[in-house]
Amino acid sequence: MAKRVLSLRCPTCKKVLKRTDAEFPFCSDRCRLIDLGKWASGAYVISTPVSDTSDAIENGSDENE
Repeated sequence: MAKRVLSLRCPTCKKVLKRTDAEFPFCSDRCRLIDLGKWASGAYVISTPVSDTSDAIENGSDENE
């Protein structure tokens, strides 16, 4: 049975690459640094869940009191 090789696209430049490539999941060190720069500058963010203010009021933790 042939071994299946997973291939994906570089998140920066969208070039197709294999999981066995040295720079995986990026195609090059340049693309890796571009991605790191986007994280450092705040271009990428991990969102937080939206909190409902009515929950805070019910629990007595309203800051306006």
